Amino acid sequence: MLPQWHVIRGKRSVNRIERVFTGRRKAFIPFITAGDPSLDVTEKLVLTLAAAGADLIELGIPFSDPVAEGPVIQAADERSLAAGTNLDSVFNLVERIRGDCQTALALMTYANPVFRYGIDRFAKRCGDCGIDAVIIPDVPFEESEEFRPAFSQNKVHLISMIAPTSAGRIRKIAEKASGFIYCVSSLGVTGVRSQLDDQISDLIVQLKKVRDIPCAVGFGISTPRQVSQMAAIADGVIVGSALVKIIAEYGDQCVEPVRQLADDMIQALDA
Repeated sequence: MLPQWHVIRGKRSVNRIERVFTGRRKAFIPFITAGDPSLDVTEKLVLTLAAAGADLIELGIPFSDPVAEGPVIQAADERSLAAGTNLDSVFNLVERIRGDCQTALALMTYANPVFRYGIDRFAKRCGDCGIDAVIIPDVPFEESEEFRPAFSQNKVHLISMIAPTSAGRIRKIAEKASGFIYCVSSLGVTGVRSQLDDQISDLIVQLKKVRDIPCAVGFGISTPRQVSQMAAIADGVIVGSALVKIIAEYGDQCVEPVRQLADDMIQALDA
């Protein structure tokens, strides 16, 4: 059973991550890059996505070497960094958002920024400002124990990932997983894809035999049809590059086009 965490001052009166996967439909999990095109627009996007019905919102922390990202999110990282976004400004943004929004929030980052900030300091800041989960895609399962205690102490889920290459490690990953498991739908980096790997369905079936923990599928999901396909096999669907492409196209005027795509994705889940 997932932990029931309670945080002082109402920041986390219930475990928001558990709530993500107990709704009437499969969870919709959008990803956007914090600070692209600006932190003010990011704040509007988060509040708009939450109002539209997003169950968990992933905020990418911009990084100069995002090895898991394709060209769309790499370009978003570059724009955000050029605008001056840094870790402290992202944490301050989350604090402002938490004044108006209790939708679950996750940060997606890389090991280098966490090390430079300090693992304990990073985890504490996450807990204090109301982050519910952190995803660090370049930290393999075997090295995650260096990070896990600090996040656990601060009541933040460190999200484990599985991919089509993880078959031999599913039991170990499932046993240590916290919050939910991020299932990578395709090998390679993030980005819009016309087809998704069929192996992910078998992988989720194997994982559920080991432990009944929520599974959310991401990497390459970009259309309502793909959302519907993945919802048939998983507990949640993560959409990133398709939204970030819209942000790149519309810039400061991206909020309404992003909402429209989010509405289409949620309608696909409702169906």
